[in-house]
Amino acid sequence: MFNDYFKLGIDHILDPNGYDHILFVTTLCALYRPEQWRKLVILVTAFTLGHSLTLALSGLDMVSVNPVLIERLIPITIILTGIFNIYVISKNNENDRKVKFNYIISLGFGLIHGLGFSNYFKAILGNEESIVKPLFAFNIGVEVGQIVIVALVIVLAYLLLNVFRLQKKYWTITISLLAILVAGYLLAQR
Repeated sequence: MFNDYFKLGIDHILDPNGYDHILFVTTLCALYRPEQWRKLVILVTAFTLGHSLTLALSGLDMVSVNPVLIERLIPITIILTGIFNIYVISKNNENDRKVKFNYIISLGFGLIHGLGFSNYFKAILGNEESIVKPLFAFNIGVEVGQIVIVALVIVLAYLLLNVFRLQKKYWTITISLLAILVAGYLLAQR
């Protein structure tokens, strides 16, 4: 059972058809340099905690939200993350205080993204006696999937920033603008 839910968590994050997670995690990464990978792992873990909390609350029937609203909020979280990145870079002010705010954003947006998956997760739980083990396995899978995305973004950022000497502000702005455009399209489709 653990392996099934673990794989489901990884698939949930890495599914190319549900690329909103890939886009969100990539946008979160855009503000950081490759050598800041530890901060990125903490950042996506904050997202996973928010995601886990809403899945747990939903699985226990303690929270229920209009799925149409959540489906619209998910691309908005990506747009806001991109705007935050551009704001921080344009002010040339990547101080720890502003960037630490990113952890709060990540946790909060994890709550929204978790709600987006909650109805499906409840359906696959079916008649499970307890949601604890499936939820734990699923969220470990989510975390592993996100770390895979972070690793891929770090490799790309390393190549562009360190090998090809692209200025970091151009990296951040390009990734953020692309994310805003794609998320805007997603929002228009919903």
